[in-house]
Amino acid sequence: MGRIFGKFRFKFKYFVFAFMFSYVVICQSCVTMRMSLKETHHYFDPLKVPFVSKTVILDNYQMHYIETGDPQKPTLFFIHGSPGSWDAFKSYLTDTLLLRKYRMIAIDRPGFGNSNFGQAQNLATQAKIIEALINATDNHQPITLVGHSLGGPLAVKIATDKPTIIHHLVILSGAVDPNVETRELWRPILISKPLRYLIPGALRPSNDELWWLKADLFKMQPFLKNISCGVTIIHGTKDPLVPYSNVAFMKREFVNAKAIHVIAIENANHFIPWEHFKLIRDQLFALP
Repeated sequence: MGRIFGKFRFKFKYFVFAFMFSYVVICQSCVTMRMSLKETHHYFDPLKVPFVSKTVILDNYQMHYIETGDPQKPTLFFIHGSPGSWDAFKSYLTDTLLLRKYRMIAIDRPGFGNSNFGQAQNLATQAKIIEALINATDNHQPITLVGHSLGGPLAVKIATDKPTIIHHLVILSGAVDPNVETRELWRPILISKPLRYLIPGALRPSNDELWWLKADLFKMQPFLKNISCGVTIIHGTKDPLVPYSNVAFMKREFVNAKAIHVIAIENANHFIPWEHFKLIRDQLFALP
């Protein structure tokens, strides 16, 4: 009986080890939240919208983006939240109304999609990399940054660094106020090894950057006065992830903005780019 029980314990330990090893391996390829080139064609081709899928190397960083529209027109430059990839804005990239007015670029942020996937960067580093991409894709036409969620403060950071090159800012559910940003105490536990390898795919760099975000926002706050372009803020009044009070903070801190236009979507949650597509699309089309 003892020998049978001993064999069972040995087999159970082996099973647990094999399960954990398999889980860690699978984690590396799950929840990537990115589209292959074949999947990208499957989306764009039936809509008959030509697109460019391109990866460039900027200061040793790999940056991937999708571009649609007339390359000689003003640019809408989309920056997704956390986690995510360029396809968060795929409906905008194929919208016939927006295509009449803009060239559109949607990026995979550093650490996501096909831009050095898994290698998280703080707000300042991401901004520098994206600024290099903006320079590399410059067509000498006005540039509007559109940022959702964590893409919002990233767009703001770029506008504080390069105020003369940004024509307009559109901030969708943007987390900009450091005072209301919650630092969940469980995040640093999952940043440390070996536990970080238990987090699947894009959730790993997302956990890293969300833990750093509050400190990054405090560092950015003194430079918010640098923003001199027009600003459009669109935010749901019932956003459970990024409090609506961020709107008042931005109105107070953007003291040198050319103009600030606020659209409060009553009872809306955090996912307004998809649930309120038409409203946001119309606002983008109406930008000066």
